[in-house]
Amino acid sequence: MKILLVMDQFDEGNNGTTISAQRFAKALRERGHEVRVAASGKAAEGKYPMPAIHFLPIADAIIKSQGMVLAKANPITLQQAIEWADVIHFMMPFALSRVGVRMAKEMGKPVTAAFHVQPENITSTLHMGKSKRVNELLYEWFRDDFYDQFGHIHCPSNFIAGQLSAHGYKAKLHVISNGVSPEFVPTARKKEPWLAHKFVILMVGRYSEEKRQDVLIRAVKKSRHADKIQLILAGQGPKKKSLIRQGFWLKNRPVMGFYDTKRLCELMAMSDLYVHAADVEIEAIACLEAVSSGLVPVIADSPLSATPQFALDERSLFEAGNAKALAEKIDWWYEHARERNRMGARYAKSAEQYRLENSILQAESMFEEAIRDAKA
Repeated sequence: MKILLVMDQFDEGNNGTTISAQRFAKALRERGHEVRVAASGKAAEGKYPMPAIHFLPIADAIIKSQGMVLAKANPITLQQAIEWADVIHFMMPFALSRVGVRMAKEMGKPVTAAFHVQPENITSTLHMGKSKRVNELLYEWFRDDFYDQFGHIHCPSNFIAGQLSAHGYKAKLHVISNGVSPEFVPTARKKEPWLAHKFVILMVGRYSEEKRQDVLIRAVKKSRHADKIQLILAGQGPKKKSLIRQGFWLKNRPVMGFYDTKRLCELMAMSDLYVHAADVEIEAIACLEAVSSGLVPVIADSPLSATPQFALDERSLFEAGNAKALAEKIDWWYEHARERNRMGARYAKSAEQYRLENSILQAESMFEEAIRDAKA
């Protein structure tokens, strides 16, 4: 198949959607498909470059701090890309994709879409994440102005498929994990000197309102073993300075930074526990990567998150936003090292179903079905 991926940003792997798209493109090519991309950034082989949208400075800064760039269509280039493809997969519901799906429909091309942008991700950035009405309006806007044009939608989790069904999305919903890369496997690695004799807790995610690294920092302060705990907060985003201030009074101040896959695998191999405190998640591939690496997770049991599905029992769940409850879970796992090691192996085995190779097979089936539907 000739598959065109349309998305705002593809070059920089600094957010979950882009990283997932890069992995999907690579894996599809390895399966023998031709894959090209229409996205912002520089021209490259297999890429149709689109111009970036520039906003007012404050809005631009917020978008870039989330690791994102928004793109607009170059109609001539986008038409060439769509003409080339057998199927076009739209990964974001914004300006570039809106023009692209209109053009593809006019040309009679098969189209599919992915649902990667949870409304609460947007409203949380604007400090309106708890406004049910605003979130409902966003779901409706996405549906009426974009997703209703598709017969097939890729949903990274059962949770978000349920949300779309509840909000009246009419397309066939394909629940396909974004997929864990083969690099993430249980690995024995001696802790580097700066981590020696410390209980290492890792969390991966954007430094943004809804990811709730602040809950984890407060939980460590409440832990009976706070002096022995070293937090690693992997990510980037607008809340970085705030998180640095919050972690200042910990004996071992949180280590923060954005890490490539190789370094992230190394950090997971040197960690003792993984915490995912986010209130809002469509899937949380980072949590799956940690689980696949043999780490026991402790996950916020939020009604707006898909991540609780990865917990094997209540010991890996805590009440979302409750730092005291999280501290109790951390202390239990700290004090039960043998059980932590046993469950780490069980967790790694449980994650095998989410491997990227399985996701690619399911994505191929979705694309083939869309092509058959278009011919019919």
